[in-house]
Amino acid sequence: MRKSRRRHDAERGLLAATIASHPRESVGIVLAACAALTIFVNALFLQHGPHPAPIFAPRALAGPVRALKEDRLAVVHPAAVPNSAPLPARRDPIAELIDPSKPRVLAIQHALADFGYGQIRPTGVLDRETRGAIEKFEREHGLPVDGEISDRFAHELGRMTGRPLE
Repeated sequence: MRKSRRRHDAERGLLAATIASHPRESVGIVLAACAALTIFVNALFLQHGPHPAPIFAPRALAGPVRALKEDRLAVVHPAAVPNSAPLPARRDPIAELIDPSKPRVLAIQHALADFGYGQIRPTGVLDRETRGAIEKFEREHGLPVDGEISDRFAHELGRMTGRPLE
């Protein structure tokens, strides 16, 4: 028992001597470990909803998958699995703070959808479908076709709908 205690005291003395001889490095290592632990805990336990990084996104099946069916092991091919419905658009509060034009984009999307310029889901985001509907409107009304929301485009659309799009 005395040998193990002496050995323990010697190891503790070695650690204390290392910390005493390299105090800045020791503090840096402790701070780095605390930062890594904080990030780990935050990522795993404090975030709600799906993770935005693609590494955590569900992936399409690449090859045949074995599935347990009626107490037998069966091979299921990805083509046999029906596609799931597309995920709904997520609300992004940071983007709303950065881009104050979201209400304007929403109003334009509603107007374009109401007047038959495409099947647009009003999300407040200037996506591919919205750009296509804007281009269609611009072509039909003799505007320069660029698929962007310009003041002239908004004025023409507002005049056609009879309501302001701000």
